[in-house]
Amino acid sequence: MTTPRSIPRRWYQTLVPVLGVAIGLWSYSARPLTGPGDKPEENRFTKVVLAQKLNEPLEMTILPDERVLLIERHGAVRLYSPTTRQLKTITTLPVSTKYKDKEGNETEAEDGLLGVNIDPNFAQNHWVYLYYSPEGAEPKNILTRYEMRGDELILSSKKVLLEVATQREQCCHTGGSIDWDRAGNLYLSTGDNTSPRATLYAPIDEREGRSPFDAQKSSGNTNDLRGKILRIHPEADGSYTIPQGNLFPKGTPKIRPEIYTMGHRNPYRIAVDKHTGHLYWGDVGPDAGVDSVNVGPTAEDEYNVALKAGNFGWPYFVGDNKAYYDVDFVTNISGSQFDPSHPVNESPNNTGLRELPPAQPALISYPAAESRKFPFMGSGGRSAMAGPTYYAADFREAARPFPDYYDGKVFFYEWMRDMMLSVSISEKGEMSNVERFLPTMALSHPIDMAFGPNGDLYVLEYGTGWFVQNDDARLVRIEFNGGNRKPAVQLAASQTAGAVPLNVAFSAEGTKDFDGDALTYQWKIYTRRSAASAGGSKADGQPTVLDGPNPSFTFHKPGQYRAILTVTDDKGLSGSGELAIVAGNQPPVVTLTVTKGNKSFYFPGEPIAYQVGVFDKEDGSLSTSGATPTGSGPRKILPQQVLIRSTYQDEASTSAPDQLGHKFSEAAYLGAGKTLMDKSDCKSCHFIDKKSVGPAFIDVAKRYKDDAGAEARLSNKIIKGGGGVWGDAIMTAHPQLDASDAQEIVKYILTMSDKPAVAASLPTKGTLTPDRTQKGNLVLQASYKDKGANGLPAQTVEQTLVLRHPLLSLASGNKQSKGIMTFKMGQTPILIVQASDTYVQFNQLDLTGINALEFAVAVPKAQLSAVGGRIEVRTDSPTGQLLGQTTEIVPVEATKKGQSVADLFKPTIAKATITPVSGVHDLYFVFKNEKAGKAPLFVPVTVQFIH
Repeated sequence: MTTPRSIPRRWYQTLVPVLGVAIGLWSYSARPLTGPGDKPEENRFTKVVLAQKLNEPLEMTILPDERVLLIERHGAVRLYSPTTRQLKTITTLPVSTKYKDKEGNETEAEDGLLGVNIDPNFAQNHWVYLYYSPEGAEPKNILTRYEMRGDELILSSKKVLLEVATQREQCCHTGGSIDWDRAGNLYLSTGDNTSPRATLYAPIDEREGRSPFDAQKSSGNTNDLRGKILRIHPEADGSYTIPQGNLFPKGTPKIRPEIYTMGHRNPYRIAVDKHTGHLYWGDVGPDAGVDSVNVGPTAEDEYNVALKAGNFGWPYFVGDNKAYYDVDFVTNISGSQFDPSHPVNESPNNTGLRELPPAQPALISYPAAESRKFPFMGSGGRSAMAGPTYYAADFREAARPFPDYYDGKVFFYEWMRDMMLSVSISEKGEMSNVERFLPTMALSHPIDMAFGPNGDLYVLEYGTGWFVQNDDARLVRIEFNGGNRKPAVQLAASQTAGAVPLNVAFSAEGTKDFDGDALTYQWKIYTRRSAASAGGSKADGQPTVLDGPNPSFTFHKPGQYRAILTVTDDKGLSGSGELAIVAGNQPPVVTLTVTKGNKSFYFPGEPIAYQVGVFDKEDGSLSTSGATPTGSGPRKILPQQVLIRSTYQDEASTSAPDQLGHKFSEAAYLGAGKTLMDKSDCKSCHFIDKKSVGPAFIDVAKRYKDDAGAEARLSNKIIKGGGGVWGDAIMTAHPQLDASDAQEIVKYILTMSDKPAVAASLPTKGTLTPDRTQKGNLVLQASYKDKGANGLPAQTVEQTLVLRHPLLSLASGNKQSKGIMTFKMGQTPILIVQASDTYVQFNQLDLTGINALEFAVAVPKAQLSAVGGRIEVRTDSPTGQLLGQTTEIVPVEATKKGQSVADLFKPTIAKATITPVSGVHDLYFVFKNEKAGKAPLFVPVTVQFIH
């Protein structure tokens, strides 16, 4: 074996944290998930879209008659009626939505219409509570009460219960969520109203005039309502009283008696368990991507529970009381770490008590990278939010109650990661049985959720981008079906376009009834044109009806048709699907082949010979001369009418070439950077051509167009976070990205400095020499759009050919046997081989010219008790022809005391010389060690194909 010489650093750098996550997952999965009833199948839940294209929806409340009252940040109060199925604006409040940056320019803030809820006795008093930033010069947020009559909010009934003084000079972090306990106490969350733009760590800038950057004035101030969750008891006259049990007794000097919990950064969404009285909230954390010596820890978001009043630490602590240092912003010298058992607020901006209550740790805390302690959180951007607790007893008469499995469970959700969790919390506040709720359901940044009287879970989706009206901003309802389910319809056709007569075999293969009911199938074929109907057997407008799951039909007349399949179960429930059929224009045939060399891999710097062919029944065939045909000779397609492109993409986006097949997408031009960006949270804060919470990508590209060092600086900034370049905008950290991925994203952004020119098409026959610096797959695509026929629209067909880089991740194989565990850190997949005679399979690889393979393998004995072994290379099955094998790969022993874990995980290279074989084969890498017993073998990282 030799030392690694061609392994990308990202593989090596991620081995240690990935295996740490693996160990966390093992320990977590060992805990039994228990609860009343059986866990329901995910297919019993349906997401129903009620309204969409909302304009920054923030919070909602469900009325007793199932109407939904929701608010939008710019002041709109909107009402959804389940009877009319319409959403209408019932009033718009004048609100402040902007702040002044350090240059005095107005820019979008988080202020506006922030919170809404109804009185517990709404059926009798019709009171609605709204929390918002009123328009005007005075910076404040107010809690108000209005009367609602029918569909009208009576503006003259307004009563202001509470005012929260704020600052709008440098700001954000508003909170604004409203909820109630069973005693009729109202809870209101408020943010720290502090700019994070001076530091990624604790905002404790005590310099004169820097109060907007000091959260000690708010979150850490017992005499200030910001950075708190307040608890009051509204009275009928519009005043309020203070309930027993708040954090400070009424009459205590230098406190506000409304405070229930303090030490919050941005508790954006709260929820009170009406049965236990537990208060839940998600606290959106700071932005630091790494620990900083003598400054503070990596940023984390938090899910919290309070059984009683308390201090939760911000801005002195984060997560499970990880402490910041007392940094002097004048000298930039760090003092001692803050003490969670005895926090002290000595800021000149503090108007409250100096000595604060002890800090309480978070229930769940997690960074942007994967958490070893809470691996179920995954990785990515962070915005923790708390939702309702479900009790089956509250919905005994409901039309669609959730199953008893969720009885007593609280629902947390993650705005940035589009995920929901169900969690069991004991009466003592202890957590168990955490699991993803509906993990395959697509979400668009859920920002509020609540159960309605019918038992449905309503979810408000903010949408993709910040501070804009998003097409995917929606009000949705998640319905549970505990009884008969309608058939899930799948349909296909042998061909959906062609010349007439067009013979089509329809298929309902894949159609399922999850209850096992008997099914009947009916197809109806409609014409989309005013010509004679399908087959000429029916009058225009009347469908042709076909029975059975797999009928055939011949289309004799040119036209566009709809084929609708309806599948009905024996209880009368039905599902349907539709296909579009075009008869009268035969699609072109496009071929794209490598004419010389290996057809699975490219080798950087070595030319690839390729050829494109095109034939269209109506247009003719591809001309090899390029000359325009004359006279009455055969019709020809000119080379310039065929579009041919090449690009590079990461392995993950092109690992299934058959899926790319005939789809010619913009992404293929744009390479790995766009693919990585689409997988990340970039578009939550940025748009291509307009400002969001961050600058437009085009503006970033223009600013750094001629800056030679921009690529490195911006890549580092994406990973570590930062701010100060674009006014007050701040870049949150993305430590889950490795340096090479961040660099690809920056490269893509910087291409936007000018309007992108359309690259010249490649010739239809020629050679292409792959770039030596590229690591991704090489994608060749050829496209031809025909001229249409018989008055029918033109059709485009594309062919895609993917050539893989000869260095592959072993985790990117098509199949793995039992006994292999897969984990992913950021974009990097890692395997742990747990037993001998296991394997990884790669489908249909061309081995022409390949004479050896080099495997990068780590064998960490101390950490995994790995025993090593060898790797066999076989074709067509795990026991197929043995082409070759490595020598024994032995464990890495500690060579000196204190040797780093990274050194012990460092991969080495094991080479296997193979018997030459030509053609395409399924390739099996079989992991062997006959003496391993139950011990893991090793961690195989990559394989390099040598020719």
